[in-house]
Amino acid sequence: MRPLSYTQISTYQTCPLSYKLQYVDGLEPEAKWYFSFGDTLHKCAEYFFRQRLPGYPSLDELLDFYHHSWCSDGWPSPEDEAREKAYGEHILREFWRIHTRDFRVPLATERMFITDIQGVKLRGFIDRIDKLDSGRLAIVDYKSNQQLFTRDYVEGSLQLTLYQMACEQMWDMPVERLTLYHLRTNTPVSSGPRTREQLDEAARLVVTVAENIAAQRFPATENQYCPCDFPQYCPYYRHQYGEPVPDRSKPEPLRGVDIAAAVERYARLLSDRKDIDNQIEELRDLLVQYCQVEGLNRVYGPEHAVTFRMVERKAYDQDAVKAILEPLGLWHQVLQLDPKKLGDLLKSGDIPPDVQQALVAATEVVSTHAQLWVRDLKKDREE
Repeated sequence: MRPLSYTQISTYQTCPLSYKLQYVDGLEPEAKWYFSFGDTLHKCAEYFFRQRLPGYPSLDELLDFYHHSWCSDGWPSPEDEAREKAYGEHILREFWRIHTRDFRVPLATERMFITDIQGVKLRGFIDRIDKLDSGRLAIVDYKSNQQLFTRDYVEGSLQLTLYQMACEQMWDMPVERLTLYHLRTNTPVSSGPRTREQLDEAARLVVTVAENIAAQRFPATENQYCPCDFPQYCPYYRHQYGEPVPDRSKPEPLRGVDIAAAVERYARLLSDRKDIDNQIEELRDLLVQYCQVEGLNRVYGPEHAVTFRMVERKAYDQDAVKAILEPLGLWHQVLQLDPKKLGDLLKSGDIPPDVQQALVAATEVVSTHAQLWVRDLKKDREE
């Protein structure tokens, strides 16, 4: 099996079928502007920190690199592209201002790794690795998400967990800090290192994903990103986006069926049923209230009658039942007071009548609700 990457693992977690379509079948997703924008900013951050003498690049050098690295794939319009390109320049000016104040050459940038996790090869690239004064490592991953992530998000990031595992295997040095750097706001959000339990849990997840891929388990899983770039292959969206299936390919009962009309009719009937259920509930409340106020058990219309009765639901007082049955050695038969078992015991004839009476007396009403029965008077008259 080829090495897995964090992106592949994340894709499989989100939708195994999407993983198969991209990484097994080799389908290429459509270019998207936010990926183009993010990739360009990533390259610029790497360029800034790439080791050189005497130090970091000038602002003009960074911006020149930005314009030469700009990716025009996937933009919805030239106006959108121009606006974001100007915004990206603003981001990099601030990035340069912040990081030139206390510039330190990192231990590595865009460092490729291949590591082994319980027999599963994991491959990836870490944006930046710093060596701190403590001698420990700090891992930084750049993100161009629209919104700033929370501390909880960083602490739960599987990507950072896997990067910690890789770094500690590569250099045999402990990791002290894990950071997601939000490029749009030039804001680092950091957490401490993962615990041994968290690392072990991540390792189990990687192994599980690898086993599922090896077993070719690729079910479609609907998620917040649906529909993806391949809806014509997805059982949730194929009917909407794919080619219609010819009638001759369908079993006889489905030929000529207008399934779109069936969908709409089904939805309308469900909506009608909801309205009807609401009307029934309103009338039920009215009938119950009328019977209670008037002291009636039955009310009549020209063709139907409705009978009213309050129904009590009873339950046994557990302490009282235990006190009755334990001296007789019978408590174990209804241990934890299973009402069905207790009912069976009462019917069995194994207990004296006085004990039966005591058990019946140990019941208490736990709730009451009204019940209505409808009688068809016309049918009664015909019979």
